[in-house]
Amino acid sequence: MKYTKLGNSDLNVSRICMGCMGFGDPGRGQHSWTLDEEHSREIIKRGLELGVNFYDTAIGYQSGTSEQYVGRALRDFAKREDVVVATKFLPRTPEEIEAGVSGQQHIQSMIDTSLQNLGMDYVDLYIYHMWDWNTPLYDIMEGLNDAVKAGKTRYIGISNCFAWQIAKANAIAEKEGFAKFVSIQGHYNLIFREEEREMVPYCEEENIALTPYSALASGRLSRLPGDGGTKRAEEDAYAKFKYDATAEQDNVIIGRVAELAEKHGVSMTEVSLAWLLTKVTAPVAGATKMHHIEGAARAVDLELTAEEIGYLEEPYVPHPLAGVMAQNRRADANEKHVWTTGDQKIRR
Repeated sequence: MKYTKLGNSDLNVSRICMGCMGFGDPGRGQHSWTLDEEHSREIIKRGLELGVNFYDTAIGYQSGTSEQYVGRALRDFAKREDVVVATKFLPRTPEEIEAGVSGQQHIQSMIDTSLQNLGMDYVDLYIYHMWDWNTPLYDIMEGLNDAVKAGKTRYIGISNCFAWQIAKANAIAEKEGFAKFVSIQGHYNLIFREEEREMVPYCEEENIALTPYSALASGRLSRLPGDGGTKRAEEDAYAKFKYDATAEQDNVIIGRVAELAEKHGVSMTEVSLAWLLTKVTAPVAGATKMHHIEGAARAVDLELTAEEIGYLEEPYVPHPLAGVMAQNRRADANEKHVWTTGDQKIRR
């Protein structure tokens, strides 16, 4: 495994971040395909053996049970100071807005609940999961700064935002002396490269770490079309929505991934992630089977030539926004998002 600094922080992270959305009680959330605790622990343990020290979860994953599984496994298999733990918080609910709960109070409640789920005194990275159009940005930034000052998180990150949004947020932080975002977790992979328009150059300029999710496009970049599938691909309508409309043009790129995988004698996973590793700090690689994390770890050692990178990139055409980013717009406070806390009780 190789390691690097996470943007403008002193966190030393593995080049692969284990995405823990696939862990959690399948009966307590929006996904039916998640792993139970026993199998989640096996994969986390294997990740640690492979040198993965960076773990990403969220309070919205299976009503907080992902956080609980991850926290218990890391406490049993690793020293706290040897791992970098990231979790995320959600926007204020309509009920909180109606009750007058401020953004600052909301963040305090959310991080306290996450720390209880994880069984930890602090997280290394606390991530703003999706843009909250119904809460003043100043309140969000002050609430996050309060969490840093209280020692509940070492650094803050953001997910699912436009470049202008993170720039505006960090400008407020700069003016007020608040903690600034050191990382962005956006939707970025070989068949969805819209982040390259504004976000990638902005982050290069500001030394903000790119830690993208959907690194393998929900498994599409790990196999040829028609070659089997996953329970997630069959049952996750949200993931299907992201890519099905562009399948024909994407399949050209996927075919080229397969060509290079055969040439190098490696898996398609390794080629797809090796390409992404030339662009970002640490892709978030979800793992629900042992070979998922093993393939991701091997990708760190695969070096593609400039010609191979160009060959993979050449067929790309612009894609419409999909998933959470398609919902990143001013809307009614009652609009439903894919992520909710479910039956997770939020501490007050």
